[in-house]
Amino acid sequence: MNADNISSLLGAIPLPAVLIGRGERILGANPQAMELLGPGIAGRHFITALRQPATLDAVEACLKDGQRRTTRYLSSDGAQDTTFIVTCSPVHTEAGDGLLVCFEDVTHLEQAGQMRRDFVANVSHELRSPLTALLGFIETLRGPAKGDPAASARFLAMMQGEAERMERLVRDLLSLSRVESQERVRPTDPVDLARAIGTALHMLKSVAEENDVTLAPDLPEGPVMVPGDADQLQQVITNLTENAIKYGGRGKTVRISLSTSEAEPSVRGPAAVLSVRDEGPGIDPVHIPRLTERFYRVDSHRSREMGGTGLGLAIVKHIVGRHRGRLRIESEPGQGSEFRVVLPRDPARQPR
Repeated sequence: MNADNISSLLGAIPLPAVLIGRGERILGANPQAMELLGPGIAGRHFITALRQPATLDAVEACLKDGQRRTTRYLSSDGAQDTTFIVTCSPVHTEAGDGLLVCFEDVTHLEQAGQMRRDFVANVSHELRSPLTALLGFIETLRGPAKGDPAASARFLAMMQGEAERMERLVRDLLSLSRVESQERVRPTDPVDLARAIGTALHMLKSVAEENDVTLAPDLPEGPVMVPGDADQLQQVITNLTENAIKYGGRGKTVRISLSTSEAEPSVRGPAAVLSVRDEGPGIDPVHIPRLTERFYRVDSHRSREMGGTGLGLAIVKHIVGRHRGRLRIESEPGQGSEFRVVLPRDPARQPR
């Protein structure tokens, strides 16, 4: 097999691929392999190109006994680590026996696995604290506080708080699971977003009064119809507004506005734009890209004191994604925060 045939064969392989001859020299490599291993590797001994011990061992063993081998190859471009599954397969050519080495990028699988492990660890941590507290309270009630009505009442109140914290966490976990399972199914029911905002603000009125926060809605007079899931959109509005109430600060104002656009670039067409803005301390820009991660908190202690589970914005992100919308977060320290949701709108469904 001449060099042109080798190049043509390797070029047809969609993965980074290298052909090694029995003389242990590289006969050819496709562009993906040269991007991974470096240019000019053809003609060199495979040790100078592959380098990593596990990969070298697999190549040498395959050349020796002709049995297929699989191993891992790790790479980094300085910004991100990449993991490959390397397959070494014996091949037979006109020039003699050789070895085809292919690199399959499995970084996304590694990241998914790590996300699952992190998720389990975070859930375990979030549940462990209230469970530990409950066990301590029960032990106290059965021991030193036994027969003490005042102590019993105090500890039972604390136990109720910890149980409610676990209940909120389980509720949010179930909600997140449902949203993720439906994420590829786009909802199509007509929903009046203006009415949904009004309902949410009515439900949160007591929360706002408790926190000494003024709700200032700026809504259009008529309905604003979007295709969606009414319950999920209600959850988005409630989560964002409740966060603004709790973290905006006492004596402040939370502004909730709804507007429409006939040509919104982010959704490539007509859109409804929901904005929730608070007058709180703001968020350092370094935190903003991670705010929608599960269990990510800017201030863990304050969030738990406020009854937060760390899942609210993750739920919002998935609901907005299911509706093919966009979530934008803008904030500066000392300037408050604005959470903007852009949803595609169907003008044909607008009331005349």
